[in-house]
Amino acid sequence: QVQLVESGGGLVQAGGSLSLSCAASGNIFKINTMGWYRQAPGKQRELAATITNEGNTNYADSVKGRFTITRDNAKNTVYLQMSSLKPEDTAVYYCNGGIITKDARSNYRYFDTWGQGTLVTVAS
Repeated sequence: QVQLVESGGGLVQAGGSLSLSCAASGNIFKINTMGWYRQAPGKQRELAATITNEGNTNYADSVKGRFTITRDNAKNTVYLQMSSLKPEDTAVYYCNGGIITKDARSNYRYFDTWGQGTLVTVAS
């Protein structure tokens, strides 16, 4: 009923920049907090950054000062601008969003939604 689709991953040299985007689609009434998580090979998925509907942001210490999360509520899209990339930033990046739908009878439903992931590889 709702989905998130990421784009923008790829290969970049250390010190370079890359931008990710994630667009939500479906019968969306509102999206609460959206975020980017990442999972490196052999490691658990971890938080990179989140942003509330009002624009309040939160970053993992490992990406503070290098990554910037923004969102466009009119487009139901969240972005992650990554700079000064390091090899340890190599991971599959997943978009997440708390999506609320509303049907014709004004019934609300909440979906904790994940995208399919996009691979970011930082070469040393």
